[in-house]
Amino acid sequence: MLHLLFLHETGSSNPTGLNSNPDKVPFHAYFSYKDIFGFSILIAGLAVLSTFAPNILGDPDNFTPANPLVTPPTLNQNGIFYLLTLFFDLFLIN
Repeated sequence: MLHLLFLHETGSSNPTGLNSNPDKVPFHAYFSYKDIFGFSILIAGLAVLSTFAPNILGDPDNFTPANPLVTPPTLNQNGIFYLLTLFFDLFLIN
């Protein structure tokens, strides 16, 4: 306990005794406004992007016309069948 008392004594971590307070920047007044400004620029940029060019970040496969006679190669039918049987086994069979 005595160690904590001396550790938290004013000026105990400053062996030279010089005042270091003028070198400090307050967190709330500077960094909070700086972060709010940065987030507002980010949100404004995303709003402009989604308003004027909504398809620029889209997947190219979304622009191919649908063909109901052909299954897409990325669709794994065995995996879907496995998930359906797992669902039936877990939730529908008592």
